[in-house]
Formats: sequence, C-alpha cells, structure tokens
Amino acid sequence: MTNWIEWVTGSLADKRRWKAYRARIEALPTPYRTAAKGVERYLMYNGGTDQGELLLQMFDDLAELFEGAAADGTPVREVVGDDPVEFVDAFKSNYGIGSWITKEQKRLAAAIEQAEKEETP
Repeated sequence: MTNWIEWVTGSLADKRRWKAYRARIEALPTPYRTAAKGVERYLMYNGGTDQGELLLQMFDDLAELFEGAAADGTPVREVVGDDPVEFVDAFKSNYGIGSWITKEQKRLAAAIEQAEKEETP
C-alpha cells in the first residue's frame, strides 16, 4: 500500500526530510532565519530542478551553513558577502544545478542557430 501512495504523492521520506529542513530553518535566530528564507526563496524561483535528492541535499547544506554561522556568531553579511545573488548562484553551482532560465537561454540560442541553417541555401 505504501508504494502505491508514494507513487501518487511522492516519497514520504523526502517529505519528512523537507519538513525537518523547514524546522531547522524555523529554529534559527531571526537574522539567520530571515537570510535562509531569502536564499531558499531565490533558489526555488531560480534554481529549480527535477532532481529532488540533489535539491534536498542543497537545502540541508544551506541549513547547516546558517546553523554554523549562528552558533559561531558570524554576521549574515559575512556568510553571503556583498552580493547575495552571486553567493547563491555560486552555492547552487556546487550542486551542478542550473536554472530554468539557463535552459531557456540554450534553447533560444539553438533555435536561432537552426533558423540560420534553414536560411542558408
């Protein structure tokens, strides 16, 4: 029965892992929680992937990063640097995850190249 339910709803282990991640983020002191949620939001919009295990690992590592910074008293700005977008893009690239926009940029370039080939007699 569990296999059928997981087939319909997705992995229950993944759902538990996601809830555990969210609980870790909620337990952070306010500035770290705010920053982690901002990074998460950006990753959800910009770092989408269909590789659930990879995405869960990335979020687990994100929680660990902010938990460590909070425990050490490292200011949020020292964690993310002067350019938070650059930080998150570099963080995401460590997991081999591109963004949906990168895929669309490649598709556009391929379409233009194909159109160029079709123009040439």
